[in-house]
Order: sequence, then structure tokens, then C-alpha cells
Amino acid sequence: MRRVRFKGSPRSNRFPGPTGCKFAAILFDFDGVLVDSEYAGNRQIAEWLTAAGYPTTTEESMARFMGLAGSDFLTAIERWIGRPVPPEFHVARDAENARVMAEGIAAVTGAVAFVRALPADLPRAVVSSSSTEWIRCHLGHIGVADAFGDHVYSGREHVANGKPAPDLYLYGADALGVAIEDCAIIEDSPVGATGAVASGGYVIGLTVGGHCGDGHGDRLAAIGVDAVAADFDDVARLLG
Repeated sequence: MRRVRFKGSPRSNRFPGPTGCKFAAILFDFDGVLVDSEYAGNRQIAEWLTAAGYPTTTEESMARFMGLAGSDFLTAIERWIGRPVPPEFHVARDAENARVMAEGIAAVTGAVAFVRALPADLPRAVVSSSSTEWIRCHLGHIGVADAFGDHVYSGREHVANGKPAPDLYLYGADALGVAIEDCAIIEDSPVGATGAVASGGYVIGLTVGGHCGDGHGDRLAAIGVDAVAADFDDVARLLG
């Protein structure tokens, strides 16, 4: 089993959180942290692009597009295929999203139990590149919508600059009334980790999702996350 790895000494005495937690709040990415959607989503993108004449593996899709949203996502697609995104791509994506929202997505291993075990008075928010409709739908599917209440924030809806900019993390911290330096941030993608590190929070790179292959933790560590966690048990140790 991969163990917790620190970039340096954990800043364990700086965070005046509730009993049992070193931090004053937690900011959660969503896809790949709470729901295990990244691999399936990028496989669908890769299969569509390949069928359309732009050979793409799931791994290439994850490396190039994972964590992006809105115009940044479309720009990355256009850069990859060398032309504007065809209308058929949007039709296929909309159909896939509708199917997945109806059927649901499995939670990341350990995520639900972790969220349910948090102190009731510990502020927390979801800060994701996905839409709030997508986030709320899947929070409902996995049964933890009540754990976040109104604190669901989207990089495409709540800030001008989504990930990898730090803006969404700063927005989430401000909405919770907590300084970003007193927040733990749980991220899984290089794009998200880049923005989280830039925000000034304490960043945990989580590598438990189905999209996290060999070397994923090393890539997050190279970006500068404060610690890499192999599972939510590791996350709990880092927070406590």
C-alpha cells in the first residue's frame, strides 16, 4: 500500500479547526475525489474523438483534458484535433451526461464514510469544474447532498477563471468565512492541484480514483501538493 507522502513538514499547528481536525475547513474537488467519474468520462471522450478520426487513448484524454471545463476544455480539444469542436461532439457529450445523471456514478472508495465521519461543525464545500447541476445530482445519488448544503461551487458558474486558476478555492474559502491558509483542499487532477497549490491552502493529492494509475501521485507531488494520500484513511490521518 502506498503511504502518505509529504512535500515537507505538515503545517499542523496553524489550523484552528473543530475538535479532531487541524484545519478550519475542507474544500473538496468533486470528480475523482467524491465520485469516480474521471476514467469513464475521459474514455467516452477518447472513443468519440477516435471514431471521428482523431485517434485518442483514454490516458491521452485524461492527460490533456481532465480537470478542465467550459471554454478551457473546448480550447484544449480544439488544440488536440486542430480544428473547431464539431457540433456532433456536443450532442454526444450532452447525451452521455444525461445518461450518467439519470443512472448515477459510484462514489470514490471511502468517500461517503469519510464525509459522514467529519465533525458536524467543520465547514466544508465542493469546489469543482463541473456544473452545480451535475454536482448536486451526483451528491444526491451517493447520499451526501445534505453534508454540503448550499456550499457547492462551480468553476464555470461562480468565478471568471476556473481551474487551474486559484480563484475557485479562494471563492469557496470566502463563502465558508475561513482564510484559505486555514483550509485543507482535496484534489486529484494535475489541473486542480495546480490551482489549489496556487491558492495557498494545504493541498492533499488523492490517488484512490480509478483514473489514478502508476506515477499519478508523483505527478501531483511535482506540482507541489503538501501531501499525497493513497486513500481516505490517509486523508483522515493528515487532517487529524
